[in-house]
Amino acid sequence: MSSKERPTLGGTRIKTRKRNIAAPLDPASFADAVVQIYLDNAGDLELVAKSIEASDLDFSRYGDTFFEVAFTGGRTQPGTTKPDEGERHPYSIIECEPKRELILPSVIYIQKILRRRPFLIKNLENVMRRFLQSLELFEENERKKLAIFTALAFSQKLSGLPPETVFQPMLKDNLVSKGLVLSFLTDFFKEYLIDNTLDDLIAILKRGKVEENLLDFFPINKRSAEAFSEHFTKEGLVALVEYNEKKVSEVKLREMKSTLTTQIAEAADIAEVIESAKQQVKDAKLLDTEVVRMLWDVIMDAVQWSGKNQQQNANSALRQVKTWAGLLNAFCTSGKLQLELMYQVQTQCYEDTKLMKLFPELVRSLYDKDVLDEDTIHHWFRRGSNTKGRQTFVKALEPFVKWLEEAEEED
Repeated sequence: MSSKERPTLGGTRIKTRKRNIAAPLDPASFADAVVQIYLDNAGDLELVAKSIEASDLDFSRYGDTFFEVAFTGGRTQPGTTKPDEGERHPYSIIECEPKRELILPSVIYIQKILRRRPFLIKNLENVMRRFLQSLELFEENERKKLAIFTALAFSQKLSGLPPETVFQPMLKDNLVSKGLVLSFLTDFFKEYLIDNTLDDLIAILKRGKVEENLLDFFPINKRSAEAFSEHFTKEGLVALVEYNEKKVSEVKLREMKSTLTTQIAEAADIAEVIESAKQQVKDAKLLDTEVVRMLWDVIMDAVQWSGKNQQQNANSALRQVKTWAGLLNAFCTSGKLQLELMYQVQTQCYEDTKLMKLFPELVRSLYDKDVLDEDTIHHWFRRGSNTKGRQTFVKALEPFVKWLEEAEEED
């Protein structure tokens, strides 16, 4: 059997597709061109921005290089902040004096560039992250300029610089242990608070996910609430110190509340509960007024409520108050603290409908257990400052107050 030859197409030329050949990266030439724009305009950032806008430079490929030139005057060696070969200009952020009025124009200039070329936002993040992770490679004066620039960038709401880009990269053990991060943050806080409120600063710290752990920026041997207060008080940031003390107190108060909740749920011995609570208050230096309010909340939270049965709810609440009155009595040691307790009872009865009608019975129970004095009840009745449901509660308590007055007259 003879084999047949396969047919072929004669004279046909098969074309092969040419591959896209990427042009080699040339950041050095790009940097030199940007530096020349700075030099040609003698550092006038308005003119520099216009020249850059009119140029045909490939910013999409060399965004990082552009910001290196803006910050340091030229290219930096890979993995460092040291100058690389090539042209440089003397109008960079690092070269100017560490003064806000001299650095602010650079912030506004970069903002203009980003508005015209928003794709450069990621490049700004890259360069800032690299610089902040390399704080030890900068001189002290240069770190201060970076801190001022960062504070002004947030004040001006510079796009492309989210808080996590600033705070997270600095959480490196070697930077923290040398105190470089604390120094940077101190300069940053002081500069930012010139134009902004403490609430604005806290909002930035929250977005940067560091508001709860500011002590992590302190060297380990100085990582304490006392060191925090001492450092920032010395730097004139008293408002920040007060805020942090409040935050620490809130954490300690939550811890104490958690412990008490467990003890009450387990029906622990009241004497042991009181002793434990007093020790926690002493160790954490908690405010007496906050402790009194928390104690009442814990006791009420432990009540076994029974839905819509008002009488059962009333009995359960009163039984709980009588059981743990000794705990309240141990901390309501003055008329001021007793009044604070009455305000807390008033607030809860106002906000919780199932307790609305229970207010006079709760007050009577606290009086019977010697938690509240007659003088405190009279003061609340005549001059109480808490307005929540006051008119209703005053009317409800009037028979009991009248009974107290009659009892006094008989005595």
